[in-house]
Amino acid sequence: MPKPTEVRMDDLAPRRAPGRPDALSHDRGREKLMPLRDAVQRFVRPGASLVMGTCLEQMIPFAATREIIRLGIGDLTLIGPVSDICFDQLIGAGLCSRVAAAWVGNVMMGLAYNYRRAAEEGTIEVVEFSNFTLALALHAAAIGSPYVPTRSALGSDIVGRNPWLTPIQGMDGAPLLAVKALHPDVAIVHVQRADPQGNAILWGSLGITSDAVRAARAVIVTAEEIVTPEQIRRDPNRVAIPSLVVAAVCEARWGAHPSPVQGYYRRDHEAYAAYHRETKTREGYDRWRAEWVEGAPDLDAYARRLGNERVAALIPMEHAFPEPVDYGY
Repeated sequence: MPKPTEVRMDDLAPRRAPGRPDALSHDRGREKLMPLRDAVQRFVRPGASLVMGTCLEQMIPFAATREIIRLGIGDLTLIGPVSDICFDQLIGAGLCSRVAAAWVGNVMMGLAYNYRRAAEEGTIEVVEFSNFTLALALHAAAIGSPYVPTRSALGSDIVGRNPWLTPIQGMDGAPLLAVKALHPDVAIVHVQRADPQGNAILWGSLGITSDAVRAARAVIVTAEEIVTPEQIRRDPNRVAIPSLVVAAVCEARWGAHPSPVQGYYRRDHEAYAAYHRETKTREGYDRWRAEWVEGAPDLDAYARRLGNERVAALIPMEHAFPEPVDYGY
C-alpha cells in the first residue's frame, strides 16, 4: 500500500497570486459630494423625465423638489408610484408637462388640488399605471430587458391608454401584458446615510428604489448623514444604492420633511393638512410657495421656519435597534 501523502497546514492556506507591477492601483472611488442646488442644476434639465417617491410614503425628496421649483426647471415628465404632494408642488409651479404615475395626491386628504386642476384643464398629460405595472416598467429597464410579461392589469381600461402596456400572446397561447421598459432621465432618492462616493444605506420601506436607480440614466442621492466609506462597509447588506449608479451625493438633513425618515423623524401630519388647506386655490398655492420655497431658500432656513418646538416634536420617541451582526470570518 502506498504511503498517504502528508498534508501540511501551509498547503491549505489560500493561494496568493504573485504581485503584478503593471496592475492598476486600487480604485477608491470618485467623490461625488456636491451642494443640492448644483446637483439639480447639473443633472435635471428642462424636458427631463424624473422619478421620485420611490420609497412610497417614506423618504420623499422634498428638498430636491423645492430646489427644482426655485430653479424653474420645466417641461418635466414626473414618474412615481405614490408621489405624495411633491408632484403636486411641481405641477402647481407650472413645471410639469406629463405625469406617469399610479396616484398623485395627499395621502391624508385625497387627490391634490394642483394636480386635479391641471388634469381637468388639460394642461398636463396623464399616463395611468397601476402601482405594479409601474414597478415592472422600471424593473424591465433595471435588468436591461425591453419588457417584462405579466397578467396583472389585463382587461383594465389603463391598457388602451398607456403606451408602455401592450397585450401579447404567451408561449402557451394565453394572453399576457408586455410592460415596456421605462428609463427615467433622473432618479432622485433620499436615504438615511451615504458616503461621499455615493454608496447609500437605507432601511424601512424601500419601495421600488433599487429598480428605479438602476433604470435611471442619472441618480441624485440626498442623505440625512454623510458618513465615511468605512462606516458603509461595516453594514454592506444594507447598501441598496451602489456608488457606480450615482451621479451626485448631497447632504440634506431634514431633506424629506414632511414625509417620514425611519429612525430620524416622523411624518408631519400638520404640514400635510396645512398644505391641503392652503392649496385649494391657485392663490393659496402661491402663498404657500412664497413662504416655504422662496421664503426658505435652503435647508437651514427651512428648519428655522419649522421652529425648534416643531422639529423636536417629530423626533422618534421610541427607538427600535436591530440585533448586531458580525461580518467577520
